Amino acid sequence: MCIESIKNEIISAFKDVKLKDGIGLWEAQAIDDYESKDDQIIARKKDIKDDWLKLSNEALFHCDSSLSYFDAQGMLFHLPAFIIAELNDKLNIGPILPLTSLSISNPDIFKLLNANQKRCVAMFLEWCAAQPEYDFDKPDIERALQGYWYKN
Repeated sequence: MCIESIKNEIISAFKDVKLKDGIGLWEAQAIDDYESKDDQIIARKKDIKDDWLKLSNEALFHCDSSLSYFDAQGMLFHLPAFIIAELNDKLNIGPILPLTSLSISNPDIFKLLNANQKRCVAMFLEWCAAQPEYDFDKPDIERALQGYWYKN
């Protein structure tokens, strides 16, 4: 499947997702930086909450460690933006590690994704596994696909 098809599938599958009370991008960054609860609240005010398509590549690049600090709602909201930014080659560190390691060690982080959204993640991972630049990650990708993404 081509990149544009994957992006279109992701946009369609995640189109109505909102952040709600989930952990936002800048809030997660504040958590990662061990900032106080007050500073985390201030950081959350910068978070986009209603349209993940408005998350800029620059913000995603700057906050790539946020992927490790989202709750399930935060992951549901931000994941499609990170995947599309990765497909567009706009990230320093993409979502491969969380999609492979967390799907095995902490699958509850993905519990809010519906079947279609999980199918889209699997498509993205399959595409990555077929690309030479992901050769190092290929065993982890295949393990995650077999151990989680194809089963759920």
